[in-house]
Amino acid sequence: MSSQEITIKSVEIKLFNKWSFQGIEVRDPSLKKYISLRPVFVPHTGGRHEHHRFEKGRVPIVERLVNKLMSPGKNTGKKQLAINIVKQAFEIIHIRTNENPIQVLVRAIENAAPREETTTIMYGGIMYHVSVDVSPLRRVDLALRFMVEGARNCAFNNPKPIEECLADEIIAVANNDPKSYAISKKEEIERIALSSR
Repeated sequence: MSSQEITIKSVEIKLFNKWSFQGIEVRDPSLKKYISLRPVFVPHTGGRHEHHRFEKGRVPIVERLVNKLMSPGKNTGKKQLAINIVKQAFEIIHIRTNENPIQVLVRAIENAAPREETTTIMYGGIMYHVSVDVSPLRRVDLALRFMVEGARNCAFNNPKPIEECLADEIIAVANNDPKSYAISKKEEIERIALSSR
């Protein structure tokens, strides 16, 4: 044991062995707990969160984006395809913004998350729409859903691939561009909620 010294190197875990999770800040204090920046090489936890309530808040944020990409139609369950789409979209984001794509995604989620929405209340046989605050976990869910919907709408019947559309949508939302699908959906939801206060 004395003849050989054992040295343990601390290896930094990077997403896709490229992008570091260190130095990424979540500016919105309400979303800090629900945007998980736990370092992973590949965003695939195998559904370990599934049987516990509120556990999806601990799933890495990139994996939640991947899971949203899988949801409807013919891409259901094709996780490797969704991971490759996100990987290529992140490459495009890095080339265009020269920033860490994880930080761009976090900023986009903060910008696209609606703070207020409406719910229906039945009172004396009459239905009312009432404005309510949105929980932080649902805010993250809605932001991811809007970004993926925007990318899917852009790529549908279009020669532009979904990777490019997703990258464009994330960059536009991160820059708070009102022309992006996610920001327009957020503003529409908040406008309806304001009118039903």
